[in-house]
Amino acid sequence: MTVSELDRTSLLVVDTHTLIWMVEEDSRLGVQTAEALNRAGWEGRIVVSAITPWEIGLLVSKGRLRLGPDVMQWIREALGRPGVRLAPLEPEIAVASTRLPFEMHADPADRILVATARHLGATLVTADAALLQLAARGNFRTLDAAR
Repeated sequence: MTVSELDRTSLLVVDTHTLIWMVEEDSRLGVQTAEALNRAGWEGRIVVSAITPWEIGLLVSKGRLRLGPDVMQWIREALGRPGVRLAPLEPEIAVASTRLPFEMHADPADRILVATARHLGATLVTADAALLQLAARGNFRTLDAAR
């Protein structure tokens, strides 16, 4: 899906790296996607999956990501941005992540992100090539975060 094809009422579920790029104003976040996320933020349409704080904490604990002295403070500030809301890990999402109607890799965070987007009827904003390929087959909607 391209930025111009986005429905202005569509929720945007941000992948973990997309949230980090957005908050850190990382140049890997595409200009068009950054603009779409900014607009969605003002309209209250950005969703962070409950798995994302876990994944960020894990990346920091393994030394694969540095976000300053206090990861919990960073997460609170990210979730406190205008228009950003946390989607709880509802039982329906958790179970759906184990029963996706298509073949997908076993990464639990990715499976929960996809199940969350599908459950909410949202667009997943990601630069993950594997997820973009799955979406291209019509399994769910994505917006390439690098564009």
